[in-house]
Amino acid sequence: MKKIINIVEDEKDLNTLIKGYLEKEGYLVFSYYTFEEAYLNINEQCHLWILDIMLDDKSGFDLIEEIKVRNNKVPVIFMSARDKEFDRIIGLEKGSDDYISKPFSPKELVLRVNNIIKRVYQEDEGKIRIDNYIIDENQRKVFDQHNKSIDLTTKEFDLLLLFVKNKGYAFSRLQVLEKVWEEDFYGSDRVVDDTLRRLRKKMPEINIQTIYGFGYRL
Repeated sequence: MKKIINIVEDEKDLNTLIKGYLEKEGYLVFSYYTFEEAYLNINEQCHLWILDIMLDDKSGFDLIEEIKVRNNKVPVIFMSARDKEFDRIIGLEKGSDDYISKPFSPKELVLRVNNIIKRVYQEDEGKIRIDNYIIDENQRKVFDQHNKSIDLTTKEFDLLLLFVKNKGYAFSRLQVLEKVWEEDFYGSDRVVDDTLRRLRKKMPEINIQTIYGFGYRL
């Protein structure tokens, strides 16, 4: 899943430039030009904010306070034309993760963003969130919304991953057999139905639909 970055910068050319560099890096980027625009979208999902200190009638310092009230863990980078030590100190006191002075190289900002995203969200690597469940692919574990572990067999987990990684794709029973049980399996394709029945019982909120006469689809 792409990480979401919000830019709050009233210089439209600079805003557009930064947005373009970050999008080329693979991020999903939203641009805002005023405090009010950003504030109206403050409750939307975001993985990192890039804030100009000098905004319209308020400042980036005001905005970070509102951001941190809602999500204290989301990282923030300040940028400003004022290369003043007290701006850096105030930013750190309010919970910012970095500060960059204008003018700056967009490539340098991208590197700083990459480093912060990697540091903050490294623990999320290999984790898939779907239908109120967290699937840890590396540990081959599944957790519910209360962080309680769900005990799955090897084939139940493999079957779950097949659907999760191919969301929206319809599989016939034969295709499931080939991909999960592979070619060395000898027996009835009913094993797919039985395994899926157990999986649904253990994960009642997982939305794997039956396509009658064909197979299944998440």
